Amino acid sequence: MQSVLDFGPVLFARSSKCCLWFSSKLFSSSSGYHSRSNVGQTSGEIVKWMGEHAPVFGVNGEDISVLHEPNQFFTSLKENVSKAKQRIILASLYLGTGEKEQQLVDSIHDAVKRSKASDQLLRVEVLLEHTRGSRGEHNSRTMLLPLVQNFSDVVKVSLYHSPSLRGLLKLLLPERFNETVALTHLKVYLTDDTIIMSGANLSADYFTNRQDRYIEIKNCSPLADYFHGLVTTVQSFSLHLQPDNTTVMSKTFPVHPTKGFDGGKNFKSEAGKRVSAFLKEQQRNNTHSDLKTTVNSQFDTWVVPLVQMFPFGIRQDEFITSELLSNATQDSKLFLASGYFNLTRKYMDILLKSSAKCEILTSHPTVNGFYEAKGVAGGIPHAYTLLARDFYRLTNQYKQTDRICLQEYVRNDWTFHVKGLWHYPGNRTSPNLTLIGSPNFGHRSVYRDLEAQVAIVTDNKGLSEALNKEKTQLYHNAQRVTDETFTLPERKTPFWVYCATRMIKNLL
Repeated sequence: MQSVLDFGPVLFARSSKCCLWFSSKLFSSSSGYHSRSNVGQTSGEIVKWMGEHAPVFGVNGEDISVLHEPNQFFTSLKENVSKAKQRIILASLYLGTGEKEQQLVDSIHDAVKRSKASDQLLRVEVLLEHTRGSRGEHNSRTMLLPLVQNFSDVVKVSLYHSPSLRGLLKLLLPERFNETVALTHLKVYLTDDTIIMSGANLSADYFTNRQDRYIEIKNCSPLADYFHGLVTTVQSFSLHLQPDNTTVMSKTFPVHPTKGFDGGKNFKSEAGKRVSAFLKEQQRNNTHSDLKTTVNSQFDTWVVPLVQMFPFGIRQDEFITSELLSNATQDSKLFLASGYFNLTRKYMDILLKSSAKCEILTSHPTVNGFYEAKGVAGGIPHAYTLLARDFYRLTNQYKQTDRICLQEYVRNDWTFHVKGLWHYPGNRTSPNLTLIGSPNFGHRSVYRDLEAQVAIVTDNKGLSEALNKEKTQLYHNAQRVTDETFTLPERKTPFWVYCATRMIKNLL
């Protein structure tokens, strides 16, 4: 069997429990991607071709934990924040305003206060979405404002504002809908050298009864440094919260996201240069080494961060995901989850032409976060029902219903926000790969928003079994979609939703 570390010349950095290597290729757009056939299904083969396009971090499987419930996510996050000594880096869509969110803010406050008392330097950086984080009088900004006011020397709160939301569009769109244009969707929860990758946001429902995924990776400073750098890079072209609750752009970034008459072109160009420069800097800062002899006996698991920022020309996640879906073999199985099911045409085409078995899990209307919402938002579950129906009909048209199974998650008093992929090669009963992070595999994730996730490739039996348990528990609450599903009276799409969905599908 070919070694996972037969890369040829690479760039290498290591710590005592984690290593990082890059190939000599580094992407900044899709132009350098060349799809290949038979990329292989073993862990070594997968990591080898991924390493041609993205950094690869070697870790020990025992340092990775799969969390299953929202309360575990909240408890682990709060404990990690409380114990942090060097850095707390949080990137999310928004921070809620309830009691649990306040507990998290209080934990940050106490950690900073304690570090100052002991002459330690604890840095706190928070990145949120400007539109969502500013909604209403009591919002993410007001929750975090005391931290900025009390610890302005070590606390930095940034709010990314999309350059696509400007002018008349920003003026006319209601507050609740302006975030549909484009936003930062990064979910990174990092403390010292521990990182929790998830699709969850920082609000009470995600801590209580909104099902998501959460994987904690410990003792890997190069991986933590990577995501710290990624968040800091996005912060560099974001607005910064001031002690008086105003926001200002950094003096080091020459373009404002909403000013000027170029439609945001200059902002996107400059931001894209920064993200590309960050990725290239990661490569330059490491030294050559022979990984085959240095690392091969140390690690049984590899983490590959994947970034998708289409507005800035960064299409790494799209490429890697497409390759994974395209090259799944006939004897393998894919499990794909998306809380908001709206696959791109490219992903649909790949799945419909694939030979691998695939089970897709999405939300039943009753577990959609907009179920029974007032006004226009109440039509969103119907819109996703329509999109699911369209895909199901395609599987019938292509005669793929025996190979592709569409299922809906149903759970009383819960909502569903799970996203990701599990890959089972060659009739194995546990996966050797998972994707976890912010992307939903939909049009927004690929073409509009700023996204990041990781591919975790493992030969560690315990971790593989834990991933299988995670997938099994999620699919345990699933109902298979059949021809009868969409004939039920409650699944009938209102005419106005049908028309609206056809017009705004790319915003969902």
